[in-house]
Amino acid sequence: MMKKIVFLVLMMTLFSVADSKVLYSLDFTKQKDGDAKAWLKSKGFLFKLDADDLNMVFRNGRLVISTQGETTGLLGIQFTKSSYLYNVGIVKIVWGVNRFPQGADWANGNNRLAIGALISLGTEMLSSGLPMGVKAAPYFFGPFIGEKEKVGGRYLGVLYKEGGRYYCVSTSRGKRVVTNFNIDQKFQEEFKKPTPPVTAFGFQMNTKDTKGGAEAFIESITFYSK
Repeated sequence: MMKKIVFLVLMMTLFSVADSKVLYSLDFTKQKDGDAKAWLKSKGFLFKLDADDLNMVFRNGRLVISTQGETTGLLGIQFTKSSYLYNVGIVKIVWGVNRFPQGADWANGNNRLAIGALISLGTEMLSSGLPMGVKAAPYFFGPFIGEKEKVGGRYLGVLYKEGGRYYCVSTSRGKRVVTNFNIDQKFQEEFKKPTPPVTAFGFQMNTKDTKGGAEAFIESITFYSK
C-alpha cells in the first residue's frame, strides 16, 4: 500500500512539472572537462565566504565541487529586479554526493554539508538572530543532501530561524539524485502567506568542524512555474 502511495505522489509531481513553464534553467551536462571557476564567474556567479578555496571542475557532464579540508563556500546568482522568478512552483535539481564530511550531524547541532542549495525568496529583510540587524536576509529555503539526517526532515540553522528553513532531500552516496522541491507549497506551509519571487539561488559546501573533506556534483537546476 505504501509503495502505491509513493508512486502516486511521484506521478503527480511529474505531471505537475510537465504542465509547468520553465522560468530559469542552468545545465552543466554539456560543459567540457576542465576548471569551472572562470566559466561560472562569466555566467554571473558570485563567490562568497571561502568559495575560491573549493575545487570546482567540470567532469563527465557535471560540475564537481570538492575540498580536502575544512572549508565553507557559497556560489550563487543574484537576479536583477527585472529577472526575479515570479509565480514559482517547483525547483528541480539533479545532483549527488560522492563523499560526505565526517562529523556532520544536524540533529546534534553540527550543521555541515557536502552540498546544499540556497533559494532566496522576496526582498523583505528578516533578522539573522544577531543584534542590530547584522546579516539580515530574505526568506530562504535550503534543500540539501545529508548523510545522517531524516529524508523529508525540516531543520533550523543556528541563525536565520525566522526566515530560513533547511530540508534533507536525500541521504544517497555515489548516486545521481533528482530532487523536485516544491517551493510554493513549502512556503505557504511554513509562513502562511503568498510565495514571493525567487530573487537569488546558490549552492553551498560547508565542512567546518568535520574531517575528511567532501565531494559533490551538480548536473542541472531548473525552476518551474506553478
